[in-house]
Amino acid sequence: MSSNGRIAVVTGGMGGIGTAICLRLKQEGATVIALAHTSEEGNVADWQSANGGIEVLTGDVASEADAKRMIDDIMARHGRVDILVNCAGITRDTTFKKMSADQWEAVINTNLNSVYYVTQPVWNGMIDNGFGRVINIASVNGQRGQFGQANYAAAKAGMHGISMSLAYEGAAKGVTANTVSPGYIETAMTAAMRDDVRDAIVSGIPMRRMGTPEEIASAVAYLAADESTYITGVNLPVNGGLFIH
Repeated sequence: MSSNGRIAVVTGGMGGIGTAICLRLKQEGATVIALAHTSEEGNVADWQSANGGIEVLTGDVASEADAKRMIDDIMARHGRVDILVNCAGITRDTTFKKMSADQWEAVINTNLNSVYYVTQPVWNGMIDNGFGRVINIASVNGQRGQFGQANYAAAKAGMHGISMSLAYEGAAKGVTANTVSPGYIETAMTAAMRDDVRDAIVSGIPMRRMGTPEEIASAVAYLAADESTYITGVNLPVNGGLFIH
């Protein structure tokens, strides 16, 4: 697999999974730009120091104007975007009967609307250049649903709907669009779970463990590679057998 010389953008790039994706794409030879939320601004220097100086832009991908500002900045300095990984995401979990409009909209805006806001400004360039990789990081819960996650499941299912539609639109132009749907992954969020909750989750996974961010990054690197020209519209599950469809 190789993405040598490609320009790659990763939203949510300073998160646990996002960081692993940035590092793996850099290893594959891409120039990587991580997009991070404005609230992470104070951590940028330390993150860059720990991750080989990968470029970071901060803003809010849930804002059309902010997303366009960041993409315009990248285009001005790098000329194009070859690989786009939409990894930004939040949760606001609660049962549907208790879910407020604010909780619904926050998740839809960050997890789903951001995919439009970031992808739309780079799409025509990919078509014109005859090469592009759009990879949306969804979730197993976008495939099977989850108690207390109507907003999150809807957003993650919608991400694959976008991938499938873009796959049709880009197929004849050398542009692919795919989804990766992680299961439970070892991140700061899952590490903070109570032991009994964590054990219950792991006991339901056929592989009897959570995945690693690096395993998600490996799937992304495969779909992003120059060689992966005939794979498009796929929803690739990386979930240890938690959900087999």
